[in-house]
Amino acid sequence: MCTLRSISLRVLPVLAMVGLLLAAVVPALAQRTTTVKLATLVPERSVWGVLLRELTEEWKTITDGRVVARIYPGGVAGDDPDIVRKMRIGQLQAATITVTGLAEIDEAFNVFSIPLFYESYDEYFYVLDSLEPVLRERLEAKGFTFLHWGHGGWVQLFATEPVNTIGDLKRLKLFVWAGSDRLVSWWKDNGFRPVPLALTDALPAMQTGMIEAVPSTPLAALALQWYRQTPYMLDMGIAPLVGATVITNRGWSKISKEDQEKILVASSRAAKSFEVEIPAQDAAAIAEMQKRGLTVNAPTDPATQRGWTDAAESFAAHFSEAFMPPEIYAMARKARDEFRARNAAKPEG
Repeated sequence: MCTLRSISLRVLPVLAMVGLLLAAVVPALAQRTTTVKLATLVPERSVWGVLLRELTEEWKTITDGRVVARIYPGGVAGDDPDIVRKMRIGQLQAATITVTGLAEIDEAFNVFSIPLFYESYDEYFYVLDSLEPVLRERLEAKGFTFLHWGHGGWVQLFATEPVNTIGDLKRLKLFVWAGSDRLVSWWKDNGFRPVPLALTDALPAMQTGMIEAVPSTPLAALALQWYRQTPYMLDMGIAPLVGATVITNRGWSKISKEDQEKILVASSRAAKSFEVEIPAQDAAAIAEMQKRGLTVNAPTDPATQRGWTDAAESFAAHFSEAFMPPEIYAMARKARDEFRARNAAKPEG
């Protein structure tokens, strides 16, 4: 007959073994690695690529290896619309994308694509800060979590021949991002010659003469060597190139709350680096391209300047009605005008 003592002697070794197994398994679960597949058009060795690599390495360090990013740079995962589609079906978890990709998620981001709407970095950053809470909420509702802004610089116009007036531009085959038939129709209806393409197809299209003008930041034109095919730059400051890093809510939920907080803090610091480094890099890129043969011009006479302003206002009126929520456009105008009023009221000197 089994006694209580004999049963205990048999069970205790089993319990001890279970305890040892649990001791081994629990730390392993705690150290489980979440791999975040992150895609971007950013070239790996560009200033953006370096900053992004440093940030994702920091994610790994501050989470003790629990969050590891695998970066797919330089458009290897497609252009921005492709990347957003792959995030939606779960092939990718995160991306650093331009305003074109952000607008694929929510058209509110088109407010940063209006030509000549912003006059300076300070003005643009003021509007950006004003809109950020609302834009975060809109992304969240669409299944994405905002991590940080990633500024691309100020968009200028690069062309195969000098462009000074709107008429000059209308004669050239203009790159526009593929994906919006409505926007292509607007360009055509207003006398332009748009050629819709994926951004990854831009360089071969320049080389074959398929496109003759492309909006780009100087830093991107240098990094991607576009200026060699389009050696004339119209220095007019069309719009800031807005970008951001986002992660799907599904991917974000796989990261612990503690690690999420650490990642958000690190990402906020990275955004500050973009704010400081990119504007200075743009100026340096222009100087470097000029050494290599780039010709830069800017419209100087009032009539020419007015022609560009009129065209931009016409574009803004159509764009704000057809391609973004009206309340977002109203918020942006209010913040911009508020910034200008405050600065106009400041005493000189």
